[in-house]
Amino acid sequence: MNISHIEHIGIAVDNLEESIKYYENVLGLKCYSIEEVTDQKVKTAFFMVGETKIELLESTSPDGPIGKFIEKKGQGIHHIAFAVKDASEALKTVEERGVRLVDKVSRKGAEGLDIGFLHPKSTHGVLTELCSK
Repeated sequence: MNISHIEHIGIAVDNLEESIKYYENVLGLKCYSIEEVTDQKVKTAFFMVGETKIELLESTSPDGPIGKFIEKKGQGIHHIAFAVKDASEALKTVEERGVRLVDKVSRKGAEGLDIGFLHPKSTHGVLTELCSK
């Protein structure tokens, strides 16, 4: 497994529209994409910061992963995503190294990426995502 860069940092928010205004009007960033990922019950907004993206995540359902996260922990950093050549192969590699997985195989995520998550109980409390094109 070869991590090439931080693909994005995911931030859980209560209100996507209000959060976009903060990132644009206060920080001076530009939202370049808004997308709903229905199977993950989330609506996303993306910003570029150098070569790294910020992904804002608003739950579309209280029982979705982001809805549950916000209910338990409030708004804030949800995950860090690393770019790899092949997310499915990377998931196999980290599992062989003893890491507990959320996803055994990659699935489609926002921006058409193949994604898979590592369980935070195996990653020192940080929900970690592996992404590939």
